[in-house]
Amino acid sequence: MKKELTYCVIGAGNGGIAMAGYLAMIGYKVNLYNRTLGKILPLMKDRIIYLTGEENGWGVLNKITDNIEEAINGVDIIMVTVPAMGHNSMANEMAPYLKDGQIIVLNPGRTGGALEVYETLLRKRRKNNVVVAEAQTFIYAARSTAFNHAHIFKSKKEVTLAAIPATRTDYILELLNDAYPQFIPAKDVLETSINNYGAIFHPAPTLLNSGHIERGAPFEYYTEGITPSIGNYLEKIDRERMELGRILQVDTISATEWLLETYGAKGEGIYEAIQNNPAYKGLQAPQGLHIRYIYEDVPYSLVPMESMAHSLGIKTPAISSIINVAQLMTNRDFRKEGRTADKLGLQRLTVAEMHMLARKGTIVKRRLEEVV
Repeated sequence: MKKELTYCVIGAGNGGIAMAGYLAMIGYKVNLYNRTLGKILPLMKDRIIYLTGEENGWGVLNKITDNIEEAINGVDIIMVTVPAMGHNSMANEMAPYLKDGQIIVLNPGRTGGALEVYETLLRKRRKNNVVVAEAQTFIYAARSTAFNHAHIFKSKKEVTLAAIPATRTDYILELLNDAYPQFIPAKDVLETSINNYGAIFHPAPTLLNSGHIERGAPFEYYTEGITPSIGNYLEKIDRERMELGRILQVDTISATEWLLETYGAKGEGIYEAIQNNPAYKGLQAPQGLHIRYIYEDVPYSLVPMESMAHSLGIKTPAISSIINVAQLMTNRDFRKEGRTADKLGLQRLTVAEMHMLARKGTIVKRRLEEVV
């Protein structure tokens, strides 16, 4: 029954190639969309994606296109794998062609992704009967090694997922769990957003290893790039994230605990757990600094965390310092570019109202009546 579901994967990067190939390999009808035609032209001639690593095999895609209308027409589930900076534009492009009942899953949403996309679709469609969900992280550690080949180093054991409205989360999980039993429910998209561990593991190690990365020195990004002192810095960023979660009444665990639950990697702190994580062995550092670890994870992971924290009166010196360094090094204003509490519709809301927005997609304020 579930193999009758149809998928569209948005984005032909590392994650998109791995996800599309896997879904096709296990028997699903899969369309693949990429905005840049040149990247998918070879796949359009040969629609087979080969997988190695944890998953070995191949899958034949149904359709490869740079036409968004063709890509999403008639599909049940749209798996978005493009970087978070593309979520808003992708929502605008899809809006005219979406049909009621279709499901959009952001893989992942980073911080506030589902809120941003839901608000965009609501504005464009006026009445939004499309369900928007976000995964807390991407399900694979994977790299695309050729236009039609992806290597999956490791799948995560558990990945939380939530929908807007949250009443649809269980329904979406029921549909997805044949392909991805690792998806488990979160209470709402505030929980998946605050439990964004990419915010911990991506920007700071990249910036603090920028000299090696910029001159192209080869090294393993996690096991060699995260040293004891960098691990200590990441612990401070993580504590600020967890304090935000506590104020927001969101269930969260430390990054060290997450590494244990997700990969079985044991350690007394982030550095030790990273060294004991087999899933990170062999993952090479990027070749250059113009990468999503900075241009996605700073404005769409750290900036919204900082903005939400500051709106609630929480100081974030470790998070803010990484944003500042990123801005100084790139000459970009990530606070202006990125997601803020105001852009996500969270500014001046109480914690209860934030959860109402996350769970229902709207806020119902009580009318105060004057009692005579």
